[in-house]
Amino acid sequence: MAPSERSDQDLSKSNFDVDYVIHYEIPPTATAEAEAAFIQLITALSSTGFTTEVRRGRKPSSLLIFTKLASPNLLRNQVYRARVQDWLYGVRPDAPAKITAEGESEESEPITPAERLRVAYLLITRPKDEGGAGVSPANVASSSPGVSPAYNRFVKSIFAPHDKAFNRTWLAKWTSKYQPDDNDLSEIRDQFGEKVALYFAFLREYSRFLLFPAAFGFAAWLLLGPYSWVYAVVNALWGVVFFEYWKVREEDLAVSWGVRGVGRIQHPRPQFKWEREGIDPVTGQVVKVYSPVKRFLRQLLQIPFAAACVVALGGVIVSCFAIEIFITEVYNGPFKQYLTFLPTIILTIFNPTFTALLTILAERLTELENYETQDAHMASFVQKIFVINFITSYLGIFLTAFVYVPFAKVLVPYLDIFQFTVQKFTPEGVALPTKSWEINPDRLTKQVIYFTVTAQIVNLAMEVIMPWAKRKAFKTVEKVQAERNNEKPIETQFKDDPQEAEFLERIRDEAELEEYDVTIDYREMVIQFGYLSLFSVVWPLTAISFIINNWIEARSDAVKIITHCQRPIPWRSDTIGPWLRSLGFLSWLGSITSSALVFLFHHHHGGAHIDDYSPWDIPFWALLLTIMFAEHVYLGVQIVVRGVLRKVVETPGLEKERAERFALRKMFERTGGVGGVEGGKASEQVGGEKITRESLEDDARRLAEVEGMPEKMFWLRQRNPDETIQVGRAMIAEFANHTRAKK
Repeated sequence: MAPSERSDQDLSKSNFDVDYVIHYEIPPTATAEAEAAFIQLITALSSTGFTTEVRRGRKPSSLLIFTKLASPNLLRNQVYRARVQDWLYGVRPDAPAKITAEGESEESEPITPAERLRVAYLLITRPKDEGGAGVSPANVASSSPGVSPAYNRFVKSIFAPHDKAFNRTWLAKWTSKYQPDDNDLSEIRDQFGEKVALYFAFLREYSRFLLFPAAFGFAAWLLLGPYSWVYAVVNALWGVVFFEYWKVREEDLAVSWGVRGVGRIQHPRPQFKWEREGIDPVTGQVVKVYSPVKRFLRQLLQIPFAAACVVALGGVIVSCFAIEIFITEVYNGPFKQYLTFLPTIILTIFNPTFTALLTILAERLTELENYETQDAHMASFVQKIFVINFITSYLGIFLTAFVYVPFAKVLVPYLDIFQFTVQKFTPEGVALPTKSWEINPDRLTKQVIYFTVTAQIVNLAMEVIMPWAKRKAFKTVEKVQAERNNEKPIETQFKDDPQEAEFLERIRDEAELEEYDVTIDYREMVIQFGYLSLFSVVWPLTAISFIINNWIEARSDAVKIITHCQRPIPWRSDTIGPWLRSLGFLSWLGSITSSALVFLFHHHHGGAHIDDYSPWDIPFWALLLTIMFAEHVYLGVQIVVRGVLRKVVETPGLEKERAERFALRKMFERTGGVGGVEGGKASEQVGGEKITRESLEDDARRLAEVEGMPEKMFWLRQRNPDETIQVGRAMIAEFANHTRAKK
């Protein structure tokens, strides 16, 4: 198709060859500082090797700085550097082939969109003394004085435009199949990086494994009923098998994708505050040092943090638990049908509030621990988040199972405090209407059904519908406020070109979206796995509910990424990280919880004798013995399963790696270890390219030879960094004049 014959539909999907967009925010009270910083920013990007264009943002106070790698040679050299680094750190089994100008090596190992975006992002964000532009959003920029460039104060976000053509194809493909195959995961990896692809791989394997507990749970529900020791044993065994299988599968995927051990290549956190510089005794390099003793002492603050979570969240849950029991099972007076909603209202108000406050506290504590790398920082933060979610997700069920039923006859009389409180609102001399209390045998089952069915539906709606509704509401509020204040739009000389208008409007929308955080999706799946491991013995149909939910979840997560979030930075990862430990902990705890539930309720399910339940009837020595026996059996089975799976599970990635290493070893044996690897001397292959204003202008003029292509013309509006600076300063001046005119 000739360039001039391209349809408007094709153009609407185009990203105009943009790598990243820098959202630059101009404070009304600091336009002069923002202008000076803008000049520094464009200069830094240009000297690093980026072509830049500037356009208006959604608001007069914002600019959109479009960037792309100016030279194909720069991209090839940066990709080659990254691949050599992987080889030196042991991530790759052999040295990478040189990427020539003709793209010879790309036939066997092409540069993927994720790889291009990753090296471009690292060039943008890497500190200046390491060859980058040192750009970081204000919320993640270094807080050390003199370390972060001045322009980071005005950088709101850095994001890559969504690939609309891929997104549409991806979503259409997923709606036509039950689960993604390996090719689908590879496409996700090539677009969004291994970190996102690994989540979808985990979701796929977890959903596949759910087929067995779903089928067996349905049979147990029909034939065995709740609290079956047979179901408890099989479910615990399933949890062990899945946990150990995923560890093998995770390693195999990492090898297949060429990222095993990539965690050794750590990217430093801009917020890291070092105390002194020292010399690494092994490498001899200068390293930034922070006292490990200080960090350990600060890590000990996790103990009072966990106690604060128990007191705050546990206090709210326990209080609402007691109020609910009193209203539903003791109180029999007026307005009971309305008062039953009181615990829900209290939880709705206080639970999210305390969770948000504790999450902020977790962030502050993690910042205080002052980790050098982002991976270490995130691992510590996830541990704290898991404590919060464990309490909010499971405490209510634990209270019902191990407090309400066994000890209710002892504790319920103490609920008279609620009766005395409510009595004050009744006429004097009139007794508060109550009813005789008895244990509700269906309470535990109803709770499990709520958390495994109703709560899953609510979370799905909150995840998919709420972001869309929130954006609509914010736009409406902004419009109403503008009309109320009689604000007139700024008169600007910088109008959008008709061929760019649709693209620019899309980018302005994406600039307002939230960043995608895969941690949230992992948290949902791990918490769900916990319900299945800990409490599905109460309601064996739990896995069926989760299969349906996860089928929708996979597609809703795809929709969330492509419509509700900015395009993820394509980071690499070889593991699901700290969530793997959480899975192991929940699987182990499930063996204990299930055995305890079976011991306590197996002879009382159905309500036959549960109303006569008394804590004095429980042989606690037998309960303790049952728990200890179940735990030891679990640990023994885990060792056996781990050994068996390592032998029987097919691992094509690991087998491929063994074959490659064998071939490499044979080649070294034949050549004597000399000249056996193409491109063996990295120093001869890398060679940095000198980027000058003249070279950038030459590249732009070469692009101009392709007439009639909007993607190319987009980068010719401003032919060099000086023109970008000139246009940006004019836009800032317009905003400054508009601000002064309003006053």
